Amino acid sequence: MPERVDALTRPGPDGRATRWDDHKADRRDRILEAAIDAINEGGSDVGVKQIAERAGVPRSVVYRIFKDRGDLDEQLRARIIERLMVHVTPALTPAGTIEAAIGSAVDNYLRWIVEAPRLHQFLGTGSPSHRTIGSRVVTGTKTAIAVQLTELLESVLRSLRKDTDLAETLAFGLIGLVDVSVNRWLSNPQSGLSVEQLADFLSVSIWQVLDGNLRRIGVTLDPSTPLSDLT
Repeated sequence: MPERVDALTRPGPDGRATRWDDHKADRRDRILEAAIDAINEGGSDVGVKQIAERAGVPRSVVYRIFKDRGDLDEQLRARIIERLMVHVTPALTPAGTIEAAIGSAVDNYLRWIVEAPRLHQFLGTGSPSHRTIGSRVVTGTKTAIAVQLTELLESVLRSLRKDTDLAETLAFGLIGLVDVSVNRWLSNPQSGLSVEQLADFLSVSIWQVLDGNLRRIGVTLDPSTPLSDLT
């Protein structure tokens, strides 16, 4: 028999509407966590029925809480990104030397990917049966990270009394470099690079892109320079 939610959704003095909202939020969390567990264990091609069974709810409840499969997948990406940002956020407020800050950012990102490669794959492509092209959540997150990196580079350039016009292009270029390189490494089982070698490649490449472009505007930095001296 269908659940009677109409009465519960009407405001009343006994707080039933609030209880229903809490109940719905709890089910939403259970479904999203069940989906993450299913992807981690079995890969990205996970069906709604499998997610519902793991969450302990009827399949119909999933579609009552999420508009459709696309809505479920997009909210799932948002939940995955919350986990990713725990690793990435410290890199956006770096400390130590330039070299150490780059290495720490790369290591934190790759550590999360190695621990949850299937979640990272899902962010980029969705499941094989529900391919994703241009997720707004993923695109928005990359943009937000690039904007924060832009602000950091602008701060460095201002401290060096240089024009800041280069900062945005440089920031977005670095995010693109890391994103494309990591995605290809993950999707290519024939790659002979270890995660340590990939980390070295990214750290060296990031520094060389920074160093090469800064030299063009008359800035020469030593990678052992403390960031506190520049910001």
